[in-house]
Amino acid sequence: MEFIINYFNYIIVVIIMMIGLWGMLALSNLVKKLISMAIFQTGIILFYISMGAKIDSSIPIIKQAYDEHHHPIHQVINNADYANPLTQILMLTAIVVGVATLGLGLALTQKVYSEHKSLNEDEILESLS
Repeated sequence: MEFIINYFNYIIVVIIMMIGLWGMLALSNLVKKLISMAIFQTGIILFYISMGAKIDSSIPIIKQAYDEHHHPIHQVINNADYANPLTQILMLTAIVVGVATLGLGLALTQKVYSEHKSLNEDEILESLS
């Protein structure tokens, strides 16, 4: 039980990613495949955010301390006290790329539907041959 509590977020990430992967592989509707791709991407983003999180950490903004004569005081900075912003920045970029990919996929799906009058893969492949 302690294992589940300690790694709960990673277990949820694996479940979300497997739901998305199953949808991309098993479903034949193109829109459902795109939704599954977005679910899979959400799992990946949550995984990276979970990796970058630290318990009892603060934002990585360090203020310079000054003495009474306005001279800077040397501070010892402990890396363990601050969260790493790199994973959060990369995931913001991944969200933007994911939205663009989903938009492009939906536009292509609309074009496929106008050409073949179906969103089912089997019917589209049948109409091509």
